Amino acid sequence: MTRPSNHQYWMAQALQLARKGFYSTDPNPRVGCVIVKDQTLIAQGWHEFTGGPHAEVNAINSAPVAEASNIYVTLEPCSHQGRTPPCVDELIKLKPESVVIAMRDPNPAVAGEGIAKLEAAGIKVVSGVLEIEARALNSGFISRMEKNRPFVRLKMAMSLDGRTALKNGQSQWVSGEAARIDVQRLRARSSAILTSASTVIDDNPSLNLRLSKQDLGQDIDVRQPQRVIIDSQLRLSGKEKLFRSGGEVWIYTLNDNEKSIEDLSAAGAQVTVLENKNEKHINLVELMSHLADREVNELHTECGQTLAGALLQQGLVDEMVIYMAPKVMGNQARGCFELGEITQMSHSLDCSFEEIRRIGDDMRLTLLLNSRDR
Repeated sequence: MTRPSNHQYWMAQALQLARKGFYSTDPNPRVGCVIVKDQTLIAQGWHEFTGGPHAEVNAINSAPVAEASNIYVTLEPCSHQGRTPPCVDELIKLKPESVVIAMRDPNPAVAGEGIAKLEAAGIKVVSGVLEIEARALNSGFISRMEKNRPFVRLKMAMSLDGRTALKNGQSQWVSGEAARIDVQRLRARSSAILTSASTVIDDNPSLNLRLSKQDLGQDIDVRQPQRVIIDSQLRLSGKEKLFRSGGEVWIYTLNDNEKSIEDLSAAGAQVTVLENKNEKHINLVELMSHLADREVNELHTECGQTLAGALLQQGLVDEMVIYMAPKVMGNQARGCFELGEITQMSHSLDCSFEEIRRIGDDMRLTLLLNSRDR
């Protein structure tokens, strides 16, 4: 099919392909590629799963590719040997007329090298086409590379009066069934799910992904996100539901009690003892660095008001997703965020609405944080 000669048009097609790997490529970025000759699509591909061929290779293998074609790829082709060989060498063999790139690789160790190799081979390179859309698709991978921490999404379910649980702790269910299914998709796109020992003890959640590959619209088997539990004093026993629901459990603690660690390890947990033992609480900035080192791109947080407030106060939240239910729970019920007293409006945390959408009987509010320190 013949299409207009338009870089944005073809890059949009590549981005659509990249989204096919939305739930399956972690910790790799989501990447799509289309190859065009005489304004006609001749080949396409996307990165389907970690360890599998990259988008460029899948596109090349999908159909015969003529010389002097134009290649559109949503991320700078890799120039180093990783889990797979470098893609840039395969592109150079094709002798394309041009390679159009949405964004440079944010990895500081390799950024720009793929572009430099292409240009050194005499291939025209155009970069920055639909870069904003490409960055949004890989916000977690970019955050890990540029900030050495995951992209943190804070999910909360609350009533109209901003309450998340009754005074006695009961919280099932604030939001409706449609909202709870929607949360499963947030879990599916995430590398890991973060919560606290208090939430595990109070609610005994599984925190696993309960959608099938058919639900996610993919052929790849479902990838269970890691469960990351902040348990400063090792209060968990290893008998909680999440230890029996599949997937890995990572526990971060300040307590080096050998018996407790042995019990949790026997239950299948990986226990990491952080070294700031003179503190009562885990250093959340240090935790984020640990998670980045373990290739966590997007961190989905489901927790109570104490951890939620601490993450916000320390400027570690990038996005909030709030499901607002048409309920009023009263001023004795528990609030969303424990922030302490704020005495000046200038000290409040400012957000901007990214999206407002109805999900079943609830409203889903997606907000970006506008902290001056970000």
